[in-house]
Amino acid sequence: MFERIKAMIERWQELSEVEAMSDHELDDLGVTREQMRAFVCIPQDVPDRVLAMAEIFGIPEDQVQRDHALYLELLETCCTCGDRGACKLALAKGDLSRPGDCSFCRNARSFHELAEAVAA
Repeated sequence: MFERIKAMIERWQELSEVEAMSDHELDDLGVTREQMRAFVCIPQDVPDRVLAMAEIFGIPEDQVQRDHALYLELLETCCTCGDRGACKLALAKGDLSRPGDCSFCRNARSFHELAEAVAA
């Protein structure tokens, strides 16, 4: 219970920081205020899941995060996914997982396209 309250306070502080950011700062980051708010509210395991799933598709972390808008879209899609159980199983296989094992992933198409762009 204490950890949940602590997390809520931290999230509130982070949202306050987002509200205090200038338009110029947000432009420098390449995100809108609404995207930044959404990013702050994403559960803590989602970025790790996205990066782990991207790795299955052969996409390095820096490539996933290079395009801020795409990265936020991947996070948002992951955040609203109803297949967390299947995701957990695929990620638990580690190096044994292949893209074909992840057809349930709502980000699979984006990961395929990003993998093709990285390979080109």
